[in-house]
Amino acid sequence: MKKNIAIIGGGMNGLTCAYYLSKKGYIVELFERSSQVGGLVSGFELFNTSLEKAYHHIFTTDQDIISLAQELGIQQNLVWHDSSVAAYVNHKLLPFNNAHDLIKFSELSLFNRIRLGLVIYYLQKRSSSKGLINISASSWLQKWCGEQGYFTIWQPLLKGKFDKYYQEVSMAWLWARIHTRGNSRKSPFEKEKLGYFEGGFQAIITALENEILSNNGMIYPNANISGMSFNENTKTITFKSNNIIKRFDAVIGAVPPASFIQLTSGLGTTMESYNQKLSTIQYIGAICLVFTSSQSLSKYYWHNIHDSLAPFLVFIQHTNLVGTQSYQGQNVYYIGTYVPHDHKYFSMTNDEITTTYFSYLKTIFPKFDQAEVNTVNVFKLKNAQHIVTSDYNKKIPSYKTPTPLLYFSHFCQIFPEDRGTNYAVKQGKSVADLVDSDLTSNN
Repeated sequence: MKKNIAIIGGGMNGLTCAYYLSKKGYIVELFERSSQVGGLVSGFELFNTSLEKAYHHIFTTDQDIISLAQELGIQQNLVWHDSSVAAYVNHKLLPFNNAHDLIKFSELSLFNRIRLGLVIYYLQKRSSSKGLINISASSWLQKWCGEQGYFTIWQPLLKGKFDKYYQEVSMAWLWARIHTRGNSRKSPFEKEKLGYFEGGFQAIITALENEILSNNGMIYPNANISGMSFNENTKTITFKSNNIIKRFDAVIGAVPPASFIQLTSGLGTTMESYNQKLSTIQYIGAICLVFTSSQSLSKYYWHNIHDSLAPFLVFIQHTNLVGTQSYQGQNVYYIGTYVPHDHKYFSMTNDEITTTYFSYLKTIFPKFDQAEVNTVNVFKLKNAQHIVTSDYNKKIPSYKTPTPLLYFSHFCQIFPEDRGTNYAVKQGKSVADLVDSDLTSNN
């Protein structure tokens, strides 16, 4: 008799897990609280195509999602483009693509340019994060890059990414970011290639949905889950979905820790220590504004804002990477930053956020004309980034929980690499293999 498996959470992690388990012949039911699956990579309709609510792209080193695209038969949708990066420093917009640009980077002394280049090269070539986990990125970078390099380049980026938590972030996390990105190009002097799906990341979401359904799986959006319990006699887990009782041989919670703790509150003391560990993981939110305009503001794709007083961390001219053809000739932009849950942005109206962002944008691009803006969308994402502290390796929970055949799977378990679509795919497949192994051995 086929085993029934529930997956709660329809992000890339949950979708990938559901795909591989349904492919193995299990009866899979996926429950998503919102009206659409995709999680942080979900999109919205813009000019009759799909665009992500938060910016995404793929590196050449992201082999798990590249392999999945090939497996799903949509590799032709994944197109590789030349990237371009600029740094906004001291009211100047300077190219920051490769070693050539660093050599000419006038906002650092020649000595500190060389110093910064050597540090980046060292981190790119360093094979592991061993020895960096318990050291804060802030202290390590100040020591090896010097004060000018740290305060000009690194501190504004760390503050923009982690806000008030920036001094707590593990150097292992930053090593993984630089190591992954650095190894996506053969030489520090060559252009970086980034991948993007034609039709947006909805292409891979739709492909996963179709495969799950063709494998006799089921997907339930707008699912309200409550009342989870474990039956010792039948070794099954029961919960209510929109007040309908469901019974499963295994359950995977592919949701943020706070949601998982709430879901499992009815399981009593069994989950107490596990959930206590989960509760120590903190999250920061993201505010992302997406707008379209007939104006082209820059020749670069990605703009890091090295100004601690700026209201946002990054400005992206998405169409400088992928072109304007899919967007009726309009330029598509993202403006994004990360803020704590108690930050004023979460209580501000969309119009207030737009005014704040656009006001600063005009300091970067004085020719920016708001009258040329056609569409504006603001997205507030509460659990966008976990705070990767210097003791984070001690906080990571196992996939298996104390309740038999109940699993937890979320990007907070990815370390030292950062959360992202590639690691969500890798994690989803790993958890699917683990659940399959457990169910097979229990037969």
